[in-house]
Amino acid sequence: MKTKILSFTAIILTLISCSNDNEETNTPTTNPNTIMVLKVDYNTNQFEGGKELSFPNTTSNMTLTNQYVAPSDFGSVKIIYQELNETLFDGTIVWSGLGQMNYPQNLLNANQFDTVMTTDYVTPSAGFENVFNPDNTTYSYNEVWTSVQSLVKVRQYLNSNPNASVKLFLYTPSVGIGNPAEWDWIIFMKN
Repeated sequence: MKTKILSFTAIILTLISCSNDNEETNTPTTNPNTIMVLKVDYNTNQFEGGKELSFPNTTSNMTLTNQYVAPSDFGSVKIIYQELNETLFDGTIVWSGLGQMNYPQNLLNANQFDTVMTTDYVTPSAGFENVFNPDNTTYSYNEVWTSVQSLVKVRQYLNSNPNASVKLFLYTPSVGIGNPAEWDWIIFMKN
């Protein structure tokens, strides 16, 4: 009887140790390279939605450049993740009309994002970087940031990349006699 119990115990211990080895091998050793894109209404500073974009290649930096076509009638703006040569944003701009955001599409609604249950207020230690400001307008980003700083995902990104600046720009799909009610802040954060 003792032999059966010892044999059974040895089998169980072997299975447990094999199970632990498997878990360690299947655990990824590096974090995926993800960018959080958030959309905030220009007039109300209300968070409207967002999306995480994932990339197979990783980089420690995120330099954003823009490709801007001024709208004599129709124009556009693209925001490019320079290190990977990947588009993070693509939208049209219409003079005396209304352009549209072509990429990213299918943003999650604001109500699909969890918020923290605390009342603390966090800000990015490296501040904000406006990545597209053709008129060099001075903006206060605090009101925009207030609408997203309590999101769980935002806190996770700040914790995983604490020295990164939060990058943003004002997307104006209507210009000329454009309607500011149609404008949005677009925010980018790297994990």
